[in-house]
Amino acid sequence: MTDGLLPSDIEALARKVVEANAQAGRTVALAESCTGGLVAAALTEVPGSSAVFDRSYVTYSNAAKREMLGVSSEIIETFGAVSIACVWAMAKGALERSGADVAVAISGVAGPGGGTKLKPVGTVVFARVTRHSESEPEGELKLFDGPDRAAIRREAALWALELLMPHGKEQAEPSEI
Repeated sequence: MTDGLLPSDIEALARKVVEANAQAGRTVALAESCTGGLVAAALTEVPGSSAVFDRSYVTYSNAAKREMLGVSSEIIETFGAVSIACVWAMAKGALERSGADVAVAISGVAGPGGGTKLKPVGTVVFARVTRHSESEPEGELKLFDGPDRAAIRREAALWALELLMPHGKEQAEPSEI
């Protein structure tokens, strides 16, 4: 399943992310909560990732989200840490505090506890913001039904890596990635 530190599917996608962003001349930043740095670890497994990967914030607690990324208490109190509003603020904070061209944020309920009727275990929210973009930040809610915490975190990391891929005008040229 793996030759390196992480599962081969995560490492393979991280390699594609680094190659595609290098080709596009883009740098990336992350704000991770439920993945706990897993996406950053995947990127740094790839030789040459320093040309693409600017930094990552692992903000597991609400206090860390506020202190490190500038997420307002009002957002957390009103919508919760596992909300589109929160990950938008996390991604925006990561982008503002970095030199990156794009930032992706992840927050979720990996389980086995902590789920509610509205946000069951497996609920993960993502946001992507791009510097100098006229478009709205992208936000997405996913419900992963993995058998355990590790599977949910793995699926969340894979989805976050997909969000780091350049698309549309961000690509230097058409890619087979």
